[in-house]
Amino acid sequence: MSLRPFRDINRKKTKEISVGEVKIGGDNPISVQSMTNTLTKDPTATIKQINEIANEGADLVRVSCPDEDSTKALKEIVKHSTIPIIADIHYHYKRALESADNGAKCLRINPGNIGDKKKIKEIILAAKNNNCSIRIGVNAGSLEKDILEKYKEPCPEALVESALRNIKIIEDEDFFNFKVSVKSSDVFLSIGAYKQLSKVTDYPLHLGITEAGSYLPGSIKSSIGLGNLLLDGIGDTIRVSLSDDPVKEVKIGNEILKSLNLRNRGVKIISCPSCARQAFQVIDTVKLLEEKLAHIKTPITLSIIGCVVNGPGEAAQTDIGITGGGKGSNMLYLNGVQTEKLSNDNIISKIVDLVEKKALEIEK
Repeated sequence: MSLRPFRDINRKKTKEISVGEVKIGGDNPISVQSMTNTLTKDPTATIKQINEIANEGADLVRVSCPDEDSTKALKEIVKHSTIPIIADIHYHYKRALESADNGAKCLRINPGNIGDKKKIKEIILAAKNNNCSIRIGVNAGSLEKDILEKYKEPCPEALVESALRNIKIIEDEDFFNFKVSVKSSDVFLSIGAYKQLSKVTDYPLHLGITEAGSYLPGSIKSSIGLGNLLLDGIGDTIRVSLSDDPVKEVKIGNEILKSLNLRNRGVKIISCPSCARQAFQVIDTVKLLEEKLAHIKTPITLSIIGCVVNGPGEAAQTDIGITGGGKGSNMLYLNGVQTEKLSNDNIISKIVDLVEKKALEIEK
């Protein structure tokens, strides 16, 4: 049993591209990615962080390649990564050439920073020769000078014009394995730019609110911005940009998709905020369950409700549910059906055991 979405999101069908073995766009699931914050020239630290990001559920990972030592390290890094690596390139086009030669599956370039069309053409040739995709990364903070002079300041029209200009440069070189982003740290500017761009191109879009901030404000800004676009069916891959551990970016990204029923991975917990009616400590119980069930990757719904006001109704829609009862006697539900009473002391161990068994059943 799983929660049925109240509203089906009608995703815009974009062109399908490949980032290594991961398909982006078309009918493929929306992918989640993050970016390492280690020094790429330190392959040991970078590989360790990539593994942590992948274990949290990332489909793709981006690494910064600011110098030749970093692009050389890619050769070793890609050997140990279970997910495709995107090389983040800014000013030095040669780093893009080296990254493609050393195993990157996608090159993130900001054409406004690279500037010279000849250099962009060389990057495209390297991508072709290495079966590497490209992300056109337009950013409000680094628009081309003439576009910025035309519009006086970053605005949706400026970002879209930059994106379309660079789409044409790449298409003219007979290259089509690319996606596009038009990011800003301003939520409204980002939403406006993506909505305009989505109307005039069918290439897959990478969504993000860039430089969103620390964990709490950044998660909120990203949820509002990405959620608004995803609800309109816009977006094929996402990144939550936080001044924090990149593993948290993946966690929040997956939670955004899970909340919109666009992705099912791991245990989805429906829980009440708790009040004077609660028959057990809901907040503490949920925190412990989140920790103990973090290893479960199978989609399972779980409701933890402290009293009988909303508990039975929520339990009817989840795989496993607990409703608080009087005198420490709480009701366990399996697939919406009452099965047995549990004391407060037995809730955690019983739920963990049931979820693990349910996951094994589904995986078979």
